[in-house]
Amino acid sequence: MSELTPIANKFQELKKQNQMAFMPFITCGDPDMEMTLSLIRELSSKGVDLIEVGFPYSDPIADGPVIQASYTRSLNKGLHVQDIFDGVATLDRKLTAPLVAMVAFSIIYRIGVEKFLENASDSGFCGLIIPDLPGDEAEEMAEKVKEYHLDLVQLVAPTTPVHRVKKILKSATGFLYCIAVAGTTGARSELPEELNQQLEDLKKLTDLPLAIGFGISKPEHVEKLRGKGDGIIVGSAIVKHLENISADSESRTQVIQKIGLMAEELAQACHQ
Repeated sequence: MSELTPIANKFQELKKQNQMAFMPFITCGDPDMEMTLSLIRELSSKGVDLIEVGFPYSDPIADGPVIQASYTRSLNKGLHVQDIFDGVATLDRKLTAPLVAMVAFSIIYRIGVEKFLENASDSGFCGLIIPDLPGDEAEEMAEKVKEYHLDLVQLVAPTTPVHRVKKILKSATGFLYCIAVAGTTGARSELPEELNQQLEDLKKLTDLPLAIGFGISKPEHVEKLRGKGDGIIVGSAIVKHLENISADSESRTQVIQKIGLMAEELAQACHQ
Protein backbone atom coordinates (compact mmCIF):
# COMPACT_ATOMS: atom_id res chain seq x y z
CA MET A 1 0.00 0.00 0.00
CA SER A 2 1.44 3.36 -1.03
CA GLU A 3 2.02 6.04 1.59
CA LEU A 4 -0.75 8.61 1.91
CA THR A 5 -0.08 12.13 0.70
CA PRO A 6 -0.32 14.92 3.32
CA ILE A 7 -3.70 15.96 1.85
CA ALA A 8 -5.16 12.44 1.87
CA ASN A 9 -3.77 11.88 5.35
CA LYS A 10 -5.40 15.06 6.66
CA PHE A 11 -8.83 14.11 5.33
CA GLN A 12 -8.46 10.61 6.75
CA GLU A 13 -7.60 12.00 10.19
CA LEU A 14 -10.62 14.30 10.12
CA LYS A 15 -12.95 11.53 8.97
CA LYS A 16 -11.92 9.36 11.93
CA GLN A 17 -12.92 12.26 14.22
CA ASN A 18 -16.16 12.90 12.29
CA GLN A 19 -14.94 16.41 11.42
CA MET A 20 -14.96 18.49 8.26
CA ALA A 21 -11.87 20.14 6.78
CA PHE A 22 -11.56 23.91 6.63
CA MET A 23 -9.46 25.32 3.79
CA PRO A 24 -9.02 29.08 3.41
CA PHE A 25 -7.81 30.58 0.14
CA ILE A 26 -5.27 33.40 -0.05
CA THR A 27 -3.62 35.18 -2.97
CA CYS A 28 0.17 35.07 -3.19
CA GLY A 29 1.84 38.46 -3.23
CA ASP A 30 -1.11 40.61 -2.16
CA PRO A 31 0.20 43.00 -1.03
CA ASP A 32 3.58 41.16 -1.01
CA MET A 33 5.07 37.75 -0.24
CA GLU A 34 6.05 38.80 3.28
CA MET A 35 2.36 39.34 4.08
CA THR A 36 1.40 36.09 2.34
CA LEU A 37 3.85 34.09 4.47
CA SER A 38 2.63 35.84 7.63
CA LEU A 39 -0.94 34.87 6.72
CA ILE A 40 0.02 31.24 6.07
CA ARG A 41 1.68 31.08 9.49
CA GLU A 42 -1.31 32.75 11.18
CA LEU A 43 -3.86 30.51 9.47
CA SER A 44 -1.85 27.40 10.32
CA SER A 45 -1.79 28.45 13.98
CA LYS A 46 -5.59 28.86 14.01
CA GLY A 47 -6.34 25.22 13.29
CA VAL A 48 -7.06 25.32 9.56
CA ASP A 49 -6.59 21.96 7.88
CA LEU A 50 -5.25 22.97 4.47
CA ILE A 51 -4.54 26.27 2.73
CA GLU A 52 -5.28 26.99 -0.92
CA VAL A 53 -2.68 29.34 -2.36
CA GLY A 54 -3.58 31.30 -5.47
CA PHE A 55 -0.93 31.98 -8.11
CA PRO A 56 -1.93 35.37 -9.59
CA TYR A 57 -2.98 35.16 -13.22
CA SER A 58 -3.92 37.91 -15.65
CA ASP A 59 -6.86 36.09 -17.30
CA PRO A 60 -9.41 35.05 -14.65
CA ILE A 61 -10.84 31.58 -15.16
CA ALA A 62 -13.61 31.33 -12.57
CA ASP A 63 -12.63 34.11 -10.22
CA GLY A 64 -15.11 36.72 -9.05
CA PRO A 65 -14.30 40.43 -8.66
CA VAL A 66 -12.69 40.16 -5.20
CA ILE A 67 -10.08 37.57 -6.22
CA GLN A 68 -9.61 39.18 -9.65
CA ALA A 69 -8.75 42.46 -7.92
CA SER A 70 -6.38 40.67 -5.56
CA TYR A 71 -4.59 38.99 -8.46
CA THR A 72 -4.28 42.32 -10.25
CA ARG A 73 -2.80 44.03 -7.19
CA SER A 74 -0.24 41.26 -6.86
CA LEU A 75 0.74 41.28 -10.54
CA ASN A 76 1.03 45.05 -10.53
CA LYS A 77 3.68 44.68 -7.83
CA GLY A 78 5.73 42.50 -10.19
CA LEU A 79 5.33 39.13 -8.45
CA HIS A 80 7.00 36.20 -10.21
CA VAL A 81 6.33 32.49 -9.78
CA GLN A 82 9.85 31.94 -8.45
CA ASP A 83 9.09 34.50 -5.72
CA ILE A 84 6.27 32.22 -4.58
CA PHE A 85 8.43 29.11 -4.52
CA ASP A 86 11.27 30.92 -2.75
CA GLY A 87 8.90 32.33 -0.12
CA VAL A 88 7.03 29.09 0.56
CA ALA A 89 10.34 27.23 0.90
CA THR A 90 11.15 29.34 3.98
CA LEU A 91 8.11 28.06 5.90
CA ASP A 92 8.50 25.44 8.63
CA ARG A 93 6.64 22.47 7.15
CA LYS A 94 6.03 20.96 10.58
CA LEU A 95 4.08 24.06 11.59
CA THR A 96 2.35 24.72 8.27
CA ALA A 97 -0.96 23.27 7.08
CA PRO A 98 -0.68 21.38 3.77
CA LEU A 99 -0.57 23.88 0.90
CA VAL A 100 -2.55 23.42 -2.31
CA ALA A 101 -1.59 25.59 -5.28
CA MET A 102 -4.39 27.05 -7.41
CA VAL A 103 -2.47 27.65 -10.62
CA ALA A 104 -3.35 28.11 -14.28
CA PHE A 105 -1.95 25.48 -16.64
CA SER A 106 -0.77 28.36 -18.81
CA ILE A 107 1.73 29.22 -16.05
CA ILE A 108 2.87 25.60 -15.68
CA TYR A 109 3.26 25.20 -19.44
CA ARG A 110 5.29 28.39 -19.79
CA ILE A 111 7.74 27.31 -17.08
CA GLY A 112 7.75 23.68 -18.18
CA VAL A 113 5.77 20.89 -16.54
CA GLU A 114 8.74 19.03 -15.05
CA LYS A 115 10.44 22.17 -13.76
CA PHE A 116 7.22 23.54 -12.25
CA LEU A 117 6.37 20.28 -10.48
CA GLU A 118 9.90 19.89 -9.16
CA ASN A 119 9.86 23.45 -7.78
CA ALA A 120 6.38 23.01 -6.32
CA SER A 121 7.34 19.80 -4.55
CA ASP A 122 10.72 21.07 -3.33
CA SER A 123 9.28 24.32 -1.95
CA GLY A 124 6.61 22.52 0.07
CA PHE A 125 3.36 22.35 -1.87
CA CYS A 126 1.33 19.18 -1.41
CA GLY A 127 -1.06 19.42 -4.35
CA LEU A 128 -2.28 21.38 -7.35
CA ILE A 129 -5.62 22.65 -8.60
CA ILE A 130 -5.36 23.52 -12.30
CA PRO A 131 -8.66 25.15 -13.34
CA ASP A 132 -7.89 25.54 -17.06
CA LEU A 133 -6.75 21.94 -17.53
CA PRO A 134 -9.82 20.02 -18.81
CA GLY A 135 -10.51 17.44 -16.15
CA ASP A 136 -11.37 14.71 -18.62
CA GLU A 137 -8.07 15.25 -20.47
CA ALA A 138 -5.79 15.35 -17.42
CA GLU A 139 -4.61 11.75 -17.08
CA GLU A 140 -1.14 12.43 -18.49
CA MET A 141 -0.68 15.40 -16.16
CA ALA A 142 -1.97 13.34 -13.25
CA GLU A 143 0.77 10.75 -13.81
CA LYS A 144 3.44 13.48 -13.83
CA VAL A 145 2.03 15.05 -10.66
CA LYS A 146 2.08 11.67 -8.91
CA GLU A 147 5.79 11.24 -9.74
CA TYR A 148 6.47 14.29 -7.57
CA HIS A 149 4.32 12.95 -4.70
CA LEU A 150 1.72 15.67 -5.22
CA ASP A 151 -2.05 15.42 -5.53
CA LEU A 152 -3.98 16.67 -8.54
CA VAL A 153 -7.24 18.06 -7.21
CA GLN A 154 -9.99 18.21 -9.81
CA LEU A 155 -12.98 20.51 -10.03
CA VAL A 156 -16.58 19.46 -10.67
CA ALA A 157 -19.32 22.02 -11.32
CA PRO A 158 -23.10 21.70 -10.86
CA THR A 159 -23.34 21.69 -14.66
CA THR A 160 -20.79 18.88 -15.21
CA PRO A 161 -22.60 15.90 -16.81
CA VAL A 162 -22.12 12.46 -15.25
CA HIS A 163 -20.11 11.05 -18.15
CA ARG A 164 -17.56 13.85 -17.77
CA VAL A 165 -17.49 13.49 -13.97
CA LYS A 166 -16.48 9.84 -14.43
CA LYS A 167 -13.60 10.85 -16.72
CA ILE A 168 -12.51 13.61 -14.34
CA LEU A 169 -12.42 11.19 -11.41
CA LYS A 170 -9.86 9.01 -13.20
CA SER A 171 -7.18 11.65 -12.66
CA ALA A 172 -8.38 13.15 -9.36
CA THR A 173 -6.50 12.57 -6.11
CA GLY A 174 -6.46 14.17 -2.66
CA PHE A 175 -10.00 15.49 -2.72
CA LEU A 176 -12.63 16.59 -5.21
CA TYR A 177 -13.28 20.35 -5.41
CA CYS A 178 -17.06 20.66 -5.66
CA ILE A 179 -18.16 24.00 -7.07
CA ALA A 180 -21.32 24.95 -5.18
CA VAL A 181 -22.77 27.39 -7.69
CA ALA A 182 -22.74 27.91 -11.43
CA GLY A 183 -20.75 31.10 -11.85
CA THR A 184 -17.68 32.73 -10.39
CA THR A 185 -16.19 32.82 -6.90
CA GLY A 186 -17.65 35.21 -4.34
CA ALA A 187 -19.35 35.16 -0.95
CA ARG A 188 -23.09 34.50 -1.06
CA SER A 189 -25.79 34.65 1.59
CA GLU A 190 -27.45 31.36 0.64
CA LEU A 191 -26.30 28.10 -0.91
CA PRO A 192 -28.32 26.57 -3.75
CA GLU A 193 -30.86 23.90 -2.80
CA GLU A 194 -29.62 21.57 -5.54
CA LEU A 195 -26.16 21.38 -3.93
CA ASN A 196 -27.29 18.59 -1.59
CA GLN A 197 -28.34 16.42 -4.51
CA GLN A 198 -25.09 17.20 -6.32
CA LEU A 199 -23.08 15.96 -3.33
CA GLU A 200 -25.22 12.84 -2.95
CA ASP A 201 -24.70 11.98 -6.60
CA LEU A 202 -20.93 12.48 -6.35
CA LYS A 203 -20.70 10.22 -3.31
CA LYS A 204 -22.13 7.41 -5.42
CA LEU A 205 -19.30 7.84 -7.92
CA THR A 206 -16.21 8.33 -5.73
CA ASP A 207 -14.68 7.70 -2.31
CA LEU A 208 -12.62 10.88 -2.58
CA PRO A 209 -13.40 13.52 0.05
CA LEU A 210 -15.72 16.25 -1.24
CA ALA A 211 -14.67 19.83 -0.46
CA ILE A 212 -17.17 22.55 -1.34
CA GLY A 213 -16.15 25.99 -2.55
CA PHE A 214 -17.59 29.08 -4.30
CA GLY A 215 -20.01 31.09 -2.19
CA ILE A 216 -19.06 29.64 1.21
CA SER A 217 -18.44 32.39 3.74
CA LYS A 218 -19.88 31.73 7.21
CA PRO A 219 -20.42 29.08 9.92
CA GLU A 220 -24.11 28.79 8.97
CA HIS A 221 -23.02 27.38 5.61
CA VAL A 222 -20.90 24.78 7.42
CA GLU A 223 -23.94 23.63 9.38
CA LYS A 224 -25.96 23.17 6.20
CA LEU A 225 -23.20 21.04 4.68
CA ARG A 226 -22.42 18.93 7.73
CA GLY A 227 -22.77 15.25 6.92
CA LYS A 228 -23.03 16.01 3.20
CA GLY A 229 -19.51 17.18 2.38
CA ASP A 230 -16.06 16.54 3.82
CA GLY A 231 -14.70 20.09 3.79
CA ILE A 232 -15.30 23.70 2.87
CA ILE A 233 -13.18 26.23 1.00
CA VAL A 234 -13.50 29.95 1.74
CA GLY A 235 -11.81 32.48 -0.52
CA SER A 236 -13.44 35.81 -1.31
CA ALA A 237 -14.64 36.45 2.25
CA ILE A 238 -11.00 36.20 3.39
CA VAL A 239 -9.27 37.86 0.45
CA LYS A 240 -11.60 40.88 0.74
CA HIS A 241 -9.73 41.90 3.91
CA LEU A 242 -6.57 42.40 1.84
CA GLU A 243 -8.20 45.35 0.05
CA ASN A 244 -7.78 47.35 3.24
CA ILE A 245 -4.01 46.97 3.21
CA SER A 246 -3.77 48.35 -0.30
CA ALA A 247 -5.75 51.41 0.81
CA ASP A 248 -3.56 51.78 3.92
CA SER A 249 -6.66 52.11 6.08
CA GLU A 250 -5.61 49.32 8.43
CA SER A 251 -2.32 48.03 9.65
CA ARG A 252 -1.05 44.64 8.56
CA THR A 253 -1.31 43.33 12.09
CA GLN A 254 -4.99 44.24 12.30
CA VAL A 255 -5.77 42.58 8.97
CA ILE A 256 -3.86 39.42 9.92
CA GLN A 257 -5.76 39.29 13.21
CA LYS A 258 -9.13 39.76 11.46
CA ILE A 259 -8.41 36.99 8.98
CA GLY A 260 -7.10 34.77 11.79
CA LEU A 261 -10.28 35.24 13.83
CA MET A 262 -12.49 34.48 10.85
CA ALA A 263 -10.45 31.36 10.08
CA GLU A 264 -10.56 30.22 13.69
CA GLU A 265 -14.35 30.57 13.81
CA LEU A 266 -14.81 28.61 10.59
CA ALA A 267 -12.30 25.94 11.62
CA GLN A 268 -14.13 25.48 14.91
CA ALA A 269 -17.45 25.16 13.06
CA CYS A 270 -15.93 22.45 10.84
CA HIS A 271 -14.46 20.57 13.77
CA GLN A 272 -17.59 20.43 15.95
